[in-house]
Amino acid sequence: MNLSNRVILPGQTIGIIGGGQLGRMMALSAKAQGYRVAVLDPMEDSPCGQVSDICIVASYDDLEAIKQLASVSDVITYEFENIDAEALKWLDDYAYVPQGTRLLEITQNRIAEKAAIVKAGVKVAPYAVIETVQDIYDNINKLGFPTVLKTATGGYDGKGQLVIKNDNDILNAAKLIENGPCVLEKWIPFKKEVSVIVVRSANGQTEVFPIGENIHRENILHETIVPARISENAAEKAIELAEQLASRLELVGTLAVEMFLADNDELYVNELAPRPHNSGHYTIEACETSQFEQHVRAVCNLPLGKTTLLKPAVMVNILGEHQQGVIQRMDNLADWKIHLYGKLEPKVKRKMGHITLLRPTVEEALAEIEDSGIWSKTEELIGG
Repeated sequence: MNLSNRVILPGQTIGIIGGGQLGRMMALSAKAQGYRVAVLDPMEDSPCGQVSDICIVASYDDLEAIKQLASVSDVITYEFENIDAEALKWLDDYAYVPQGTRLLEITQNRIAEKAAIVKAGVKVAPYAVIETVQDIYDNINKLGFPTVLKTATGGYDGKGQLVIKNDNDILNAAKLIENGPCVLEKWIPFKKEVSVIVVRSANGQTEVFPIGENIHRENILHETIVPARISENAAEKAIELAEQLASRLELVGTLAVEMFLADNDELYVNELAPRPHNSGHYTIEACETSQFEQHVRAVCNLPLGKTTLLKPAVMVNILGEHQQGVIQRMDNLADWKIHLYGKLEPKVKRKMGHITLLRPTVEEALAEIEDSGIWSKTEELIGG
């Protein structure tokens, strides 16, 4: 259903597919703006469900539950990509999903995603589609060692990936390929990983957030540093690429564009996420408008807010092994913006929350985080 001029006003209900932390922060922002919120999630006490008006507890492929969500919602959005294909088709035909389903379908599959990025005129790392182990042998000379084999569907935080450094590693690829087609990517010797979050409303208004410099640990986002410590030329190019993708892909809502920055300020798009993103959490305190408020405004077709950075910031994820350390020190953490997501069970490497530090410089924020000692012992036992 395409109603690009439709406006959803406060008092109406926003339906969210997915009850995790992104849904929670989306719901909190929506409620602050006067909306009611309904959520569909398999968990009885999901992070988003804890702050919503209506909770539908069912699996994401339960079409009756999808229909129920649509019946109580004036507009539907989502907090993650991997929505069931049948549910997607039904939503597209019978519910109001201003973001549409095309971009979701593209980002559900790395092969389709890379093809769409290239078609939009944006550079990705050289790659090959892999369906058999022989396909790796056929393409390895062209791509060279090392390369990265990634499953076309599923996979997050480094799961569903294999770094191939030599011929022996190719023998380990069969297990990944058994799960379906894969993408083999040339290894880019990048200097920085950055992300640009762009938001576009149904009427075409576009706003871009300040670029985040991302630090990963064990393939999980650890810190986002803003402003990114990159050249002005690289920053301008990154924003231009994000805006180009938003326009060519006819974005409505939020799109996080993850990029590698290589020598000579070359930028390669790594992944797209058509939703608010972990690397945009800093915007809650550090920007004039947060990514969550902006997303709500976009899907409700309201004017977008300004994205001006108010102060340099560093966002750090709180994983399961860090949560107790943060809680125990809270009475000493002056001016730390602490967000805990309400997840019931802390697990190692599970995202339980995040903190944001706003300081005169990012160097001061980074030093303060380091001095806290909370993130220096990643082997610390939960509850220990």
